[in-house]
Amino acid sequence: MSLTEKKRRRNLIYLLVLCPVLIAAGVFLGDGWREPWTLFHADRAGILEIRLWRVALGALVGGSLAVSGAVLQTVLRNPLAEPYVLGLSAGAGLGTALCIVLGGLAVSAALLPLSGFLGAALSLLIVYQLARTARGTTPHTLILAGVVWGAITGSVLMFLVTQSSTEGLHAILWWLLGDLQVYDVHLVKVVAVINLLAVLALSWHARTLNALLLGDEGAGHVGLHPERSKVIVLSLAAVLAASAVSVSGIISFVGLIAPHAARGLVGSNHQRLLPASALGGAAFLVWADGIGRGLLFPVEIPVGVLTALIGGPFFLILLRKRQREIWS
Repeated sequence: MSLTEKKRRRNLIYLLVLCPVLIAAGVFLGDGWREPWTLFHADRAGILEIRLWRVALGALVGGSLAVSGAVLQTVLRNPLAEPYVLGLSAGAGLGTALCIVLGGLAVSAALLPLSGFLGAALSLLIVYQLARTARGTTPHTLILAGVVWGAITGSVLMFLVTQSSTEGLHAILWWLLGDLQVYDVHLVKVVAVINLLAVLALSWHARTLNALLLGDEGAGHVGLHPERSKVIVLSLAAVLAASAVSVSGIISFVGLIAPHAARGLVGSNHQRLLPASALGGAAFLVWADGIGRGLLFPVEIPVGVLTALIGGPFFLILLRKRQREIWS
């Protein structure tokens, strides 16, 4: 085993220890962070329960978006790919918004992640077809197609806002800004089960993802059916992104930042990359939410706004680097 390989395995062990600690510490972020022990007083039991659910949801959504981003970057062979940039989050948001407006929540809480998945899957299909040419897809055409599709779905969302009742308006705006307040514990549990199964399925396909790094031709040489494998793993990535959006709204760039950070620490082997991305994304979003609650207290910054402020410059740096590689 090489020194680099040993270092990457050691880094994964560090993440397995450090990230759960950071996630747990997220309970104490926000109001009262200077006196964290007061959360355990009997008269603040309700606040502690709310914080625990909020941290659990942040870890669930952050980990899901990060794993989805890691898979999209691998399959599309594009370091700029992530659920928000490619329009998956916008499509899932539109699906869930339509479900809210049409009264789907009154039927079943499970309809929300289902409608989000349908919106995300349709968005992925449309973006891929828009970006596809005779020579295949390129990073720039994928990003352009994702931006265009995001603008279209955003326009439809704005139309729904103008036609919604006061209650519907508040719910849709919540999706657009992104928020980790838990309003339906049962829905969070449903999404947690769905996403756990999706992550386990992707972990089972870790070697498939490693083979896809070689490109279609290289993957075929090792006995893989590239197109069939892409459909499977992209569908699982869409499930993760859609179900995350269904409980948190549109939260951008987590699926871009966390996989890149994880890849720098543990390498591109998906047997390490997927758990590292999940842990990093979970810790990142929990802390982003905590900082948003405490930075300008009593004013709360929506977590989607904060991740966009952090992820936007990160995306531009990656895009600039990619441009230099193409033109050099």
